Amino acid sequence: MAFLVTARKWRPQKFGDIIGQEHISATLINAIKNNRIAHAYLFTGPRGVGKTSTARILAKALNCLNPHDAEPCNECEMCQSIQTTQSLDIIEIDGASNRGIDEIRTLRDSVKYAPTKGKYKIYIIDEVHMLTKESFNAFLKTLEEPPAHTVFIFATTDVHKVPLTIISRCQRFDFRRIQLDTIKSTLNKIASEEKIKVDDKTLTTIAKKADGALRDAESLFDQVVSFCGNEIDFETVSKMLNLIDDEIYFTISDAVLSKNFKAVFEVTQMIYDNGWNFIDFTDGLTEHFRNIMTVILSKNASLVEAADVFKSRYLEYIEKFSEGDILRLLNFLSKTQQELKYSQNQKLKIEISLSHLVGLEKTSTISEIISELNNNAMPASNSYESQKPAVYVHEEKPVKEVSYTNSAKEKKTVSAAVNPIQQKTLVAENFDLNFESVVRKWAGFVEQVSSEKGLIFGPYIKSAKLVGIDGNKLKIYSEDSHFKDIIDRQQDYIAKKTQEYFGKKIFFQFSQDSTSDETVSSSVSDNNSKEENNENSDPYVNAILTELSGEEML
Repeated sequence: MAFLVTARKWRPQKFGDIIGQEHISATLINAIKNNRIAHAYLFTGPRGVGKTSTARILAKALNCLNPHDAEPCNECEMCQSIQTTQSLDIIEIDGASNRGIDEIRTLRDSVKYAPTKGKYKIYIIDEVHMLTKESFNAFLKTLEEPPAHTVFIFATTDVHKVPLTIISRCQRFDFRRIQLDTIKSTLNKIASEEKIKVDDKTLTTIAKKADGALRDAESLFDQVVSFCGNEIDFETVSKMLNLIDDEIYFTISDAVLSKNFKAVFEVTQMIYDNGWNFIDFTDGLTEHFRNIMTVILSKNASLVEAADVFKSRYLEYIEKFSEGDILRLLNFLSKTQQELKYSQNQKLKIEISLSHLVGLEKTSTISEIISELNNNAMPASNSYESQKPAVYVHEEKPVKEVSYTNSAKEKKTVSAAVNPIQQKTLVAENFDLNFESVVRKWAGFVEQVSSEKGLIFGPYIKSAKLVGIDGNKLKIYSEDSHFKDIIDRQQDYIAKKTQEYFGKKIFFQFSQDSTSDETVSSSVSDNNSKEENNENSDPYVNAILTELSGEEML
């Protein structure tokens, strides 16, 4: 028996055999079962995805003498004659070679004749977009109202070239590109039936080269089998098809991590020696970093179109690259792709571009930098007493001398010359606050915290009672049982806010004892009442009381 290419030998013979177009198969089967046969169909999609095969299966199903669940039996007289292209009721026309108006007039005249044996007379016009404008216009009336026994099936890869007046008279079916895994499984099944040994890397390479077209994949498969025989290995296939080895891309990504500039020139020389296209290499490298990005974002390799052995290697990059790094690398490669097309010396351009790629430093977001600074600022010990926070003094004029007195009455002086542009002077001096000063400012502090934290922390701090102070620990008592947990969760905010308000970090400590409640509360209330009186009093009265030593009469 003469050799038959794989694409013809394994051509689908019924709807269930169609690969990757289940949405179309199901629609056509239901239409046949419900006797809702349209007078014209338009099949559009990329090359090699099953448009013509589906048209032939539909023709067989409509004329089959013994159909089973809308599927052709492939055994009756009509099915056999259609399969051997001997049926007079199935007319296949090549639109490219029969595109003139004379051919369409002949077709229009033959439409009125009834089928010889079958139920329908079916016209399959392949590459229908090749017809001329005049041919389409001459075909309009016949296509809109053909005889009941006539069905037109059009197939095209360029549907945008078909006039809208033709499309509107047809039922349109859009065929999809076939997925890589589907092509791999189909080729693996064919290889098993043909007793051919092939590995996963080779199948992945052939499927990627086919770019979604099963017919292209089957043609490549025939070519590989002719060269390798019944045992196919990846190295031989790679040399035969002159494909770029994926290992090179991993070499570049590893060089970016290790800052290995030497690998750049080794890879470039390998590409040049093997005669690989530098533009193809850049496209593959861009896809490689795209795969790394999908793995980093999704934490799995389900979106990576590669062999299984490479998918596991992509997973190793999850903790090594950040999202910002990958986006910068992809942006740089995108610019390189555009510049490479107009470069006079592509080898030199690739060497320079890859050197820049390896030299790119890692990026960090502002949030990551602030978080790292905060972590470095925290003391090694968990004890708050070991902290000696810096005090920020805000001045609008140059500060000549700033002094504080500690609890041991030891005076320390810090002199600082301040640039007029710089409005903040940092004084790295640790000092203690007395309890009375905290009590005097407590009402204002509570007001600021309430305005910022609202219902989260405000009501709790308003109900708190000051008990005492020990170093940088302010003892607070509250009858609310949840107050201690609230304090523990808000310690970072408390330390930051007290630094701003009191000039020193103060940490709140929940006290079980409320002995000093009355004294503290009275002090706070007295201060509040004085502040309210000062705020509500008349300015002239204040001047008399303060400047002239007057007394207010009740």
